Amino acid sequence: MIGLYRPGTSLVHRAPALLKLVVLAVLMVLVGVVADPVLLAGEFVLVLALYALAGIPPLAAWPQIGPILWILIFAVPVQVLVAGGSADGWTTAGLMAGRLLVAVALAALFTLSTTVTAVLEAFQLILRPFRRWVDADRVGLLVALTIRCIPLVAEIVREVLEARRARGAQASVVALAVPVVVRSLYAADAIGEALAARGLDD
Repeated sequence: MIGLYRPGTSLVHRAPALLKLVVLAVLMVLVGVVADPVLLAGEFVLVLALYALAGIPPLAAWPQIGPILWILIFAVPVQVLVAGGSADGWTTAGLMAGRLLVAVALAALFTLSTTVTAVLEAFQLILRPFRRWVDADRVGLLVALTIRCIPLVAEIVREVLEARRARGAQASVVALAVPVVVRSLYAADAIGEALAARGLDD
């Protein structure tokens, strides 16, 4: 997870982590509430512009964003079926897919352009007035791990899909979800053991 950061000197890289967290939160809220496909398309263009500004090539971003497309292949038809297969159902499914894609792209951009140290320092700054009640270091670590785990889960999905294709297995939501959940739990255990080894288990 830590190795996902791509060094750079762009404005996005040099922006304070706290500012990037605020912008990320605002954009995530806007993505979540938008109900107009045109506005969602505008947000997608904005994300592309941010990637271009950061100088992050498509090949670097694809491993973090691409796997979510495989999830959408299953999720979109399910959403349409739930909506009864109507035109409104397709619109709702398209908005859901667009929101998820933009949200993952934004999280990946933050991951690729921000070091874990910068994230920890940002949360230490935010929580400094509350040190009497809150352990700023632990909260910062928790948030950093949460953000970093988004592309980790996407990578797990990609590997599971590749393994299924190699075996010629048929597409199935359950057959995809079960190994993804199991592998995610194993990854969480490994992270927990690493933190415990560093004295962060209490």
